[in-house]
Amino acid sequence: MGRYSMGLFVLFCLWAVVAEAEYLKYKDPKQPLGARIRDLMKRMSLEEKIGQMTQIERKVATADVMKQYFIGSVLSGGGSVPAPKASAEDWIKMVNELQKGALSTRLGIPMIYGIDAVHGHNNVYNATIFPHNIGLGVTRDPNLLKRIGAATALEVRATGIQYAFSPCIAVCRDPRWGRCYESYSEDHKIVRAMTDIIPGLQGDLPANSRKGVPFVAGKSKVAACAKHFVGDGGTVNGIDENNTVINSNGLFGIHMPAYYDSIIKGVSTVMVSYSSWNGKKMHANRDLVTGFLKDKLKFRGFVISDWQGIDRITSPPHANYTYSVQAGVSAGIDMIMVPENYTEFIDTLTQLVKDNIIPMSRIDDAVKRILRVKFTMGLFENPLADLSYVNQLGSQEHRELAREAVRKSLVLLKNGKSTSQPLLPLPKKAPKILVTGTHADNLGYQCGGWTIEWQGVAGNDLTVGTTILSAIKNTVDPATQVVYEQNPDSNFVKSNQFSYAIVIVGEVPYAEMFGDSTNLTITEPGPSTINNVCEAVKCVVVVVSGRPVVLEPYVEKIDALVAAWLPGSEGQGVADALFGDYGFTGKLARTWFKSVDQLPMNVGDRHYDPLFPFGFGLTTQPLKRN
Repeated sequence: MGRYSMGLFVLFCLWAVVAEAEYLKYKDPKQPLGARIRDLMKRMSLEEKIGQMTQIERKVATADVMKQYFIGSVLSGGGSVPAPKASAEDWIKMVNELQKGALSTRLGIPMIYGIDAVHGHNNVYNATIFPHNIGLGVTRDPNLLKRIGAATALEVRATGIQYAFSPCIAVCRDPRWGRCYESYSEDHKIVRAMTDIIPGLQGDLPANSRKGVPFVAGKSKVAACAKHFVGDGGTVNGIDENNTVINSNGLFGIHMPAYYDSIIKGVSTVMVSYSSWNGKKMHANRDLVTGFLKDKLKFRGFVISDWQGIDRITSPPHANYTYSVQAGVSAGIDMIMVPENYTEFIDTLTQLVKDNIIPMSRIDDAVKRILRVKFTMGLFENPLADLSYVNQLGSQEHRELAREAVRKSLVLLKNGKSTSQPLLPLPKKAPKILVTGTHADNLGYQCGGWTIEWQGVAGNDLTVGTTILSAIKNTVDPATQVVYEQNPDSNFVKSNQFSYAIVIVGEVPYAEMFGDSTNLTITEPGPSTINNVCEAVKCVVVVVSGRPVVLEPYVEKIDALVAAWLPGSEGQGVADALFGDYGFTGKLARTWFKSVDQLPMNVGDRHYDPLFPFGFGLTTQPLKRN
């Protein structure tokens, strides 16, 4: 080859390199978002597009599966972890391994990993477990929620995960519902204010941001998910995944408003509810998912199904899978939480497109939305996690924040047999005090469901935290003898000359339909403990529960009564208020019924006769001690 030819060849190679750089416009962060999405979309095959729409469970995910099927997303369901008590490093290793599989595909589109971080990073050992939403609604403190969102985002990123299925913005209208603790309040105004957790999780929207456009402010933040669209808290008799029978005014006046706020605050994703509205499954409701959420509210992020949500369009689930895929995708669901039989989903959707039953325009809309979130959050530039946030998991600062949230979420329902003789705050100096009840020394009980396992776990070995008993021992005077007896008989109480007793009882952990309850009673032997102790000595009863429970039979016997909800890992917040280091400030964000026969009963109802009304809560002043 002559010198002239060689020069031409070098020029050609240089031109080819330049052309290649120009060719991959979607990889250039300096390009406008729209240009990047369009450039990538035109390069994608149908197979690659459907892969982006597919979210699979980590149990069935491998790097090879990610590569072969172009999988767009992976999730951990409740309790799905790389190993028992896995460290942040273990999580990062697993997530990065799957990500490398996604990046090794022809176009190198990164996957997004999602997890139910619904009260802190609750699946992960050693994470800070914040109070469940029912307690946070009591605080009526949007700034607190924003700070909790920011702390949760850091702990989620500490494990290499970029997407939290949070917040649940259900408006629980019936405490018999097993997910009522995931709802901030029966009042949509409180739920709307609590959506400030979204800018905490995702970061504050830029000033010039367009309404409905998703936003995630970089590597210390995560994509959030408003759920479950819509009406999940209004089902008949509070039965999970059931039918919400309500007119349009009710749906749009009670259950929809928090979605307006979430979208204005730039929420990246919305998850569809298992429930139905007036008989129509939400997963198949095109009028609401596409017509209202996407077209009317101008939501530009992506819509995700719930776990096997499209399977459950039919009864029994999965009875006609082709129909379910058609109905769900046609309704406007963009990403399908399959989560395990992914080849069946991919094959079914591919065939529906090839048969012109689902138009290519619907597939393109879905993929565009998924890519918009991935580009916006910087996943293409920073697809792999590093160890820079590992020390954020369960950090002392986050535990202090959770402790603050606990004390602000407590509601003092009774203080003294007569108002002139309050029992609280309790004296720290006392010769001998009794601590009793099933929930006094049980971290799992005080954390509730969605903690380490989907249904929660009993006992003190599940994660790291402070039980209420430990908190009491930490708080009283060193000379005070603390006697712990889980379920004493009345003779034991009478014969021991206790100064006072703290009785801690409530519900055992549950999640979703396993928590549906028609009787809403305190778990045995809670009631007998209340009776045995409170008849013999001055007592404060602390109720640990995911909702109001039956208390009317015991209130007369009790000297002081505190609703502590599901406080999470930092039980010290309970002792902070009991002993007067901080005052009680919480006000009920739910109506406390007298009898389950009254349900559903919400503030504003015509026949409103509660044990403790919405907004009720006694206050105390912190003690000034030398």
